[in-house]
Amino acid sequence: MEILKTEYLQKTYGFGEAAVKALKPTDIGIKEGEFTAIIGPSGSGKSTLLHLLAGLDKPSAGHVRIDGHDIHEMSEKELSRFRRRNIGFIFQFFNLIPILTIEENIKLPLLMDGKKIDEQYIHELIKTLGLEDRKKHLPGEISGGQQQRASIARALATKPKIIFADEPTGNLDTKNSQEVLELLTMSIKKYNQTLVMITHDPKIASLADRIITLRDGEIVDDKRVTA
Repeated sequence: MEILKTEYLQKTYGFGEAAVKALKPTDIGIKEGEFTAIIGPSGSGKSTLLHLLAGLDKPSAGHVRIDGHDIHEMSEKELSRFRRRNIGFIFQFFNLIPILTIEENIKLPLLMDGKKIDEQYIHELIKTLGLEDRKKHLPGEISGGQQQRASIARALATKPKIIFADEPTGNLDTKNSQEVLELLTMSIKKYNQTLVMITHDPKIASLADRIITLRDGEIVDDKRVTA
């Protein structure tokens, strides 16, 4: 079953002769439970595509459907609510709230949505990601690798249908990058999540089920990764 589908999705910045086609007409279908890596050189359209898929930017034309819902036909209020309840985000710069503990940061999306917190599930997430002895610490009191683990736990806290990750190991050293990726891939399999990730690292991309390569705003390769 396809959890995400795009139809003629495109993004153009500017007008006339000054127009820049950041993403040319793109059709993608991503299956539920699939780990898809999006790769390509700088300026290839990776971030543009991810932001459109996640509803963080509006397309110039085309559609993005997540679990059957056309996200760009929603109002801003509807889209905001849909993202909180169905989409998880993991960014390169962690984006943790510095005055909240790690546990509070992880629970924040649930509190913002007024949802009852499944304490057992949150505890399981914290344990799975190796943060049990850090959950009462502030972000500034733990390492970069631990902060990224916390951002992964926060992304999984709402039990989203799909997770978008933008260079999630870009600020980590090799050892922490490997640990974080292993934990992330383990977590999405354990909780049956769908993951779409931008990366510039071929080793990270090789962990995916599928690799989509962009160049000059269009898909130039789309292949399954064999074990």
